Amino acid sequence: MQQDLNQLLTVTFTLFAVIDIVGSIPLLHALKKKLGGLHEGKATLISGLLMVLFLFAGERLLQMLGVDKRSFAVGGSIVIFILGLEMVLGVEFFKSEPDTKASVLVPIAFPLIAGSGTLTTIMSLKANFETTTVLLAILINLLIIFIVLKSLDNIEKILGQAGMIAIRKFFGVILLAIAVKIFSSNFRELLK
Repeated sequence: MQQDLNQLLTVTFTLFAVIDIVGSIPLLHALKKKLGGLHEGKATLISGLLMVLFLFAGERLLQMLGVDKRSFAVGGSIVIFILGLEMVLGVEFFKSEPDTKASVLVPIAFPLIAGSGTLTTIMSLKANFETTTVLLAILINLLIIFIVLKSLDNIEKILGQAGMIAIRKFFGVILLAIAVKIFSSNFRELLK
């Protein structure tokens, strides 16, 4: 029971760090002003559907491509490591150009919330944890995402710019450590 709770916390925290909803607050706040709203419920629902779809169908997609879960987990750990470096160093390796004329769901649900890093992380986590644990972690994160999207103005006022930078860097270090763990556990299996 305690181990299950620890695993759920690990997976939830990993997804929370990768999704980086707190680190996205400045961008989300700017989009909200520019677009006149975010449609928080729809953005949360669509990003959740993408994550759940990838959780259950991602493995079949990999099989069609001839890639096993361990190899994908190693590749995913490298992406997670780079995302962590972005957060810690404050540089952008993955470039994206949000189109403000497109539907608000496109830049927010994908790629901001359920982007390639999140989907890769879900597959990496599925290689190391039970599917139900990952699903529960996705649902917990969706609840957090919805609350954050609804509370953008208040959160930014409370944290301030320095607080948001500190939180982003903290989650970046956590991501680096998680990436190393996923890489080492799966890479050893690939060598056997």
